[in-house]
Amino acid sequence: MNRKIFSALILLVLVLLTYFFVFEYYASSELEGKAKLESDSIPAELLQPDPTILYGMVVDSFQVQEHAVKRNQSISDILLAYNVSHQTIFQLANVAKNVFDVRKIAPNKKYTVIYQDVDSLPSATALVYEPNPEEYVVFNLKDSINVYVEKRPVEIKEKAISGTIQSSLYEEILKNGGTPELVDLVADMYGWQIDFTKIYPGDQFKVLFTERNIDGKSVGVEEILGAELIHYNNPFLSVAFDQGDGVDYFDEEGKSLRKAFLRYPVKFTRISSRYTAKRFHPVQKRYKAHLGTDYAAPTGTPIYAAGDGVITKALYEKYNGRNVKIRHNATYSTQYLHMNRIAKGISPGSKVKQGQLIGYVGSTGLASGPHLCYRFWKNGRQVDAMKVDLPPSEPIKEDYLSTFNRYKSYIRSKLDQIPYPESEDEVLMAGMQ
Repeated sequence: MNRKIFSALILLVLVLLTYFFVFEYYASSELEGKAKLESDSIPAELLQPDPTILYGMVVDSFQVQEHAVKRNQSISDILLAYNVSHQTIFQLANVAKNVFDVRKIAPNKKYTVIYQDVDSLPSATALVYEPNPEEYVVFNLKDSINVYVEKRPVEIKEKAISGTIQSSLYEEILKNGGTPELVDLVADMYGWQIDFTKIYPGDQFKVLFTERNIDGKSVGVEEILGAELIHYNNPFLSVAFDQGDGVDYFDEEGKSLRKAFLRYPVKFTRISSRYTAKRFHPVQKRYKAHLGTDYAAPTGTPIYAAGDGVITKALYEKYNGRNVKIRHNATYSTQYLHMNRIAKGISPGSKVKQGQLIGYVGSTGLASGPHLCYRFWKNGRQVDAMKVDLPPSEPIKEDYLSTFNRYKSYIRSKLDQIPYPESEDEVLMAGMQ
């Protein structure tokens, strides 16, 4: 009896094993067939990996090298190193004339070479030069020579910063995430309301602005929307508003913050010597009148026309060095001394607009170091540019007043929502509690 039961169990196990192996075989065969059928139905191009795209070009079969332009390096120097002939470089420069002047390739700018190895030597098929973060120039040599400029997509984002000044506005804005460009814009905006050379610890600021972003990285300030600067416990509001003539900045009462002249003809910098009837001259070693305002700045710093006008002088003189003089109207004239270089197109008789580039800071003539000596004439007599009483630009027009007031309230509410960062003392006190 036991033998019959044992035999029956053995037979049952054999049947189950046979069923299991047969089922697995057919199931596996069916899955393989299905997978083959699906792969056969997918286009071959979809099974291939995505190509690598760089500057709009497929570079899978090429090599890529990134560099920065060296001082005095030309496009010829760059391409000759990648075995591009002199004749091809000449043709490329001619093709590029109406697109990009190859002579404007500047030191420290990024460039990328896309090339192949031909007979163990690198042979460039394209050169990409980036004059700024927002665009790039493609010199395509692959088939026929082609030169074109592409712009990267830019995203505009709203940002805000604030701070309490400890030493200078410049340092505090940078410490709180701002840039030198933002410092310059704030200084230009408040130039006639506040003397930034006399800013004091404890003064506070809030700035609401927009910036340009590419691939999530900031590439510059788009515009300041509004700001508040508290100087000696007095609040100075600034609101950007366009009443048909372009964006200008206005105070709480709708008066323009801008005067007929810029306060600073160079980017916000340090005043090294003021207008005075008696100053010890650092070169001549004697006391004499200094009828101008000196702005210390590195050689090459841009100098801008303080106001609209006509160039009456643009030349080199023994004591003044390279200098430019502008007649703004029958009342006012300004002069800019010791330039390293006068800007292209600046010559007697040419018209200039406020903020237009007219030259670069230097130390030509009788100067002990690089700086701009800025002189100001009123009715033919030299006066102190920092103290002269000038009329403001046009205030808010009556037709725009109600719109401005609504927008001012909106900007004010946005500024009120910007908190000041905690001071080191507040953080220390909070930690002790």
